[in-house]
Amino acid sequence: MTPLDDILIRYSQIGKIFDCLSLGVIILSIDRKIISFNRSAEVLTNYSEKDVVGKYCYEIFMDFLCGGKCKFLESADSEKKTLVSKIEFTDQKNTIYTISKIESPIYSADNNIIGCIEIFQDHSFVKELIKIKQFEDLKLKIILDNLNIGLFTVDRGNNISFFNSQAEDMTGFSRSELLGRPCGQIFGKDFCKNYLKQTSRAEKKGDRIDVETEIITKEGNAVPVQANYMPLKNENETIVGGLTTISDLSLKYQFKSAIKDRYTYYDMVGKHPDMQKVLEIIPVVSASDATILIEGPTGTGKNLLAKIIHNTSKRSSKKMIKVNCASLPDNLLESEMFGYVKGAFTGADKDKPGRFQLADKGTIFLDEIGDLPLPMQAKLLHVLEDKEFYPLGSRQTTRVDVRIISASNQNLRHLIDNKLFREDLFYRLNVMRMEIPPLNERKSDLPLLISHILKRLCATRDTRVHKISENAMEVLLNYDYPGNVRELENILEHALIICQEKIIEKRHFPLWLLKSINGNSSVHSMAVHSMDDTMRKESNYDEKMSIINMLDKCKWNKGMTAQALSMDRTTLWRKMKKYGIAAK
Repeated sequence: MTPLDDILIRYSQIGKIFDCLSLGVIILSIDRKIISFNRSAEVLTNYSEKDVVGKYCYEIFMDFLCGGKCKFLESADSEKKTLVSKIEFTDQKNTIYTISKIESPIYSADNNIIGCIEIFQDHSFVKELIKIKQFEDLKLKIILDNLNIGLFTVDRGNNISFFNSQAEDMTGFSRSELLGRPCGQIFGKDFCKNYLKQTSRAEKKGDRIDVETEIITKEGNAVPVQANYMPLKNENETIVGGLTTISDLSLKYQFKSAIKDRYTYYDMVGKHPDMQKVLEIIPVVSASDATILIEGPTGTGKNLLAKIIHNTSKRSSKKMIKVNCASLPDNLLESEMFGYVKGAFTGADKDKPGRFQLADKGTIFLDEIGDLPLPMQAKLLHVLEDKEFYPLGSRQTTRVDVRIISASNQNLRHLIDNKLFREDLFYRLNVMRMEIPPLNERKSDLPLLISHILKRLCATRDTRVHKISENAMEVLLNYDYPGNVRELENILEHALIICQEKIIEKRHFPLWLLKSINGNSSVHSMAVHSMDDTMRKESNYDEKMSIINMLDKCKWNKGMTAQALSMDRTTLWRKMKKYGIAAK
């Protein structure tokens, strides 16, 4: 074997690699004799390797693939370089193909041309799809477009070749954006890697494969889907592509989350950089047993984030016990947190476990930790350090194995400066800190959140809203949401109750929202905006004055004041006590 033969044979192995990419490869010697012809080239031309290898290419493909002239080997030496062209040809079965053709020289070690490599990729499906979309196979297109599941197909190169209307609705992409583009670039490499793997399995089993996976939408949101994979074959039983149906599982996950209180990664969405930092760290944080502090304004989703972390952790099979530190009266806090033994006080006729004991082996979530009284902060510090405590009235300690997640809508460092929070406890709680930004600082997430919340609300209410009108969406996108995501949920739920049609219009929103957008704030709008300002103040003095001002506005009606400030009545009482505000 000559060195030239060795080089050409090694080049011929490239054809096997390109078979994996559904690219046809032909290797020619310097005298234009075919020495290699891969499987994809066989499928593309309907010629077999044994029929062409050893023959001169111009005897078979001059008119067929080359338009009657060899542009590469018949050009001057000085002009010989890689050539790219797009051609049409008709195969032996009179099928018209549109292909991209790349011709490149093969050089020997001493830089002499010893042959040529030609690479072909079929683009005919794009042309055919345009025809189908315009006038052919209209009945089939109507049927596929009216299916209540998403459906798309790919060619041999994993490029999207068909995409129905339901798939457009599910993903946010239109056909014109997708046809001819690689699946992996659109829906995420993990989905399309899974696609190829499952299609290969389906070929071996001779059946379709069903799998739960996720697909990336146009907005960049990961949506759980049920995917059914099936290979597409030609009359020769050669795989020429694949077909996938996708069913959105978002409603299934949201329904399970609401019924079983088992929230997952899919329940919290956001593409804003600050939210991405939170979402990206969830898997890492969940896998550890570290103590976590979650900070963020009221209504941003601290409670939801805590549930997601617990449900994706190794403690998920155990309970997550929640304690609202602001809602429990001071005289009940210790017994509720640590329990008591029989005879500890009048009426204690039996032992009662506290929240920490109930959370043993699981997670305890201490919400509004900034409102915890200083004496209880000292006891909590002891539990964090020693993992043990004394139930009320007991002389023996109780040991527990719990993970602590705490949350606060106040700035704990400012509470420390005002001697309202222990600095040593703060450092114990602040091992892993996660901050959720207010909604008005991540308004780019609004369209994603609106779509996500509507899906969940429609599922729980068994209603179906097709879309939100442009005028209504403009209102939603221009409001500041002092109550954050919780307020957005309330607005959308109000709209769904009022709306008896398939489209949410501007008139379906609360009157106070429409007035606030127009600049004529109602009493309710003034109240929530006042709370918005309060939340942004760093000083407790400002919070105290805000409460006093709201009490004056509401004529010292505690219920109305608590509602206007978006807090529980017990929280208002606690804050009044903390700031020395005497009830009138």
